Amino acid sequence: MFEFLKNFFGEKADIQELIMNGAIIVDVRTKAEFQNGHIKNSINIPLDKLPQNLKKLNRERTIITCCESGSRSGAARRILKSQGYENVHNGGSWRGLRKFL
Repeated sequence: MFEFLKNFFGEKADIQELIMNGAIIVDVRTKAEFQNGHIKNSINIPLDKLPQNLKKLNRERTIITCCESGSRSGAARRILKSQGYENVHNGGSWRGLRKFL
Protein backbone atom coordinates (compact mmCIF):
# COMPACT_ATOMS: atom_id res chain seq x y z
CA MET A 1 0.00 0.00 0.00
CA PHE A 2 2.80 2.43 0.89
CA GLU A 3 4.50 1.80 -2.46
CA PHE A 4 1.23 2.57 -4.27
CA LEU A 5 0.88 5.88 -2.41
CA LYS A 6 4.53 6.73 -3.04
CA ASN A 7 4.07 6.09 -6.77
CA PHE A 8 0.84 8.08 -6.84
CA PHE A 9 1.98 11.15 -4.92
CA GLY A 10 5.75 10.91 -5.34
CA GLU A 11 8.45 11.45 -2.79
CA LYS A 12 7.80 14.09 -0.16
CA ALA A 13 9.40 17.34 -1.24
CA ASP A 14 9.74 20.81 0.20
CA ILE A 15 7.31 22.44 -2.22
CA GLN A 16 7.98 25.94 -0.92
CA GLU A 17 11.71 25.52 -1.54
CA LEU A 18 11.07 24.14 -5.03
CA ILE A 19 8.88 27.15 -5.87
CA MET A 20 11.44 29.58 -4.45
CA ASN A 21 14.05 27.93 -6.67
CA GLY A 22 12.02 28.48 -9.84
CA ALA A 23 9.87 25.38 -10.24
CA ILE A 24 7.25 25.48 -12.99
CA ILE A 25 3.68 24.94 -11.77
CA VAL A 26 1.58 22.99 -14.28
CA ASP A 27 -2.15 23.07 -13.61
CA VAL A 28 -3.75 20.07 -15.32
CA ARG A 29 -7.38 21.06 -14.79
CA THR A 30 -9.64 21.90 -17.72
CA LYS A 31 -9.42 25.31 -19.35
CA ALA A 32 -12.76 26.30 -17.78
CA GLU A 33 -11.61 25.26 -14.30
CA PHE A 34 -8.37 27.18 -14.77
CA GLN A 35 -10.23 30.32 -15.88
CA ASN A 36 -12.31 30.21 -12.69
CA GLY A 37 -9.16 30.55 -10.58
CA HIS A 38 -5.52 29.54 -10.68
CA ILE A 39 -2.05 30.25 -9.36
CA LYS A 40 -0.46 33.29 -10.95
CA ASN A 41 2.16 32.34 -13.56
CA SER A 42 1.08 28.68 -13.60
CA ILE A 43 0.81 26.93 -16.95
CA ASN A 44 -2.50 25.32 -17.86
CA ILE A 45 -2.16 22.06 -19.76
CA PRO A 46 -5.27 19.91 -19.22
CA LEU A 47 -4.42 16.32 -18.32
CA ASP A 48 -5.97 14.92 -21.50
CA LYS A 49 -3.79 17.27 -23.57
CA LEU A 50 -0.55 16.70 -21.66
CA PRO A 51 0.97 14.00 -23.90
CA GLN A 52 0.63 16.24 -26.99
CA ASN A 53 2.11 19.26 -25.19
CA LEU A 54 5.26 17.86 -23.61
CA LYS A 55 7.42 20.10 -25.78
CA LYS A 56 6.07 23.11 -23.82
CA LEU A 57 7.86 21.86 -20.70
CA ASN A 58 11.60 22.10 -20.15
CA ARG A 59 12.98 18.73 -18.98
CA GLU A 60 15.73 20.52 -17.07
CA ARG A 61 13.34 22.49 -14.82
CA THR A 62 11.59 21.27 -11.72
CA ILE A 63 7.87 20.76 -12.38
CA ILE A 64 5.08 20.79 -9.82
CA THR A 65 1.74 19.49 -11.04
CA CYS A 66 -1.56 20.56 -9.49
CA CYS A 67 -5.28 20.18 -10.07
CA GLU A 68 -8.45 20.39 -7.94
CA SER A 69 -7.75 17.56 -5.49
CA GLY A 70 -4.43 15.91 -6.36
CA SER A 71 -5.72 12.98 -8.43
CA ARG A 72 -5.16 14.41 -11.90
CA SER A 73 -1.89 16.00 -10.83
CA GLY A 74 -0.74 12.55 -9.67
CA ALA A 75 -1.62 11.12 -13.08
CA ALA A 76 0.21 14.02 -14.75
CA ARG A 77 3.29 13.32 -12.64
CA ARG A 78 3.26 9.68 -13.73
CA ILE A 79 2.91 10.69 -17.41
CA LEU A 80 5.82 13.12 -17.17
CA LYS A 81 8.02 10.63 -15.32
CA SER A 82 7.26 7.96 -17.94
CA GLN A 83 8.40 10.41 -20.63
CA GLY A 84 11.77 11.06 -18.98
CA TYR A 85 11.00 14.14 -16.88
CA GLU A 86 12.95 13.46 -13.72
CA ASN A 87 12.24 16.29 -11.29
CA VAL A 88 8.43 16.20 -11.13
CA HIS A 89 6.34 16.58 -7.97
CA ASN A 90 2.63 16.23 -7.32
CA GLY A 91 1.63 19.47 -5.60
CA GLY A 92 -1.94 18.30 -5.08
CA SER A 93 -4.66 20.93 -4.96
CA TRP A 94 -3.95 24.29 -6.60
CA ARG A 95 -5.60 25.97 -3.62
CA GLY A 96 -3.25 24.16 -1.26
CA LEU A 97 -0.24 25.26 -3.29
CA ARG A 98 -1.20 28.93 -2.89
CA LYS A 99 -0.06 28.84 0.74
CA PHE A 100 3.52 28.41 -0.50
CA LEU A 101 3.46 31.57 -2.61
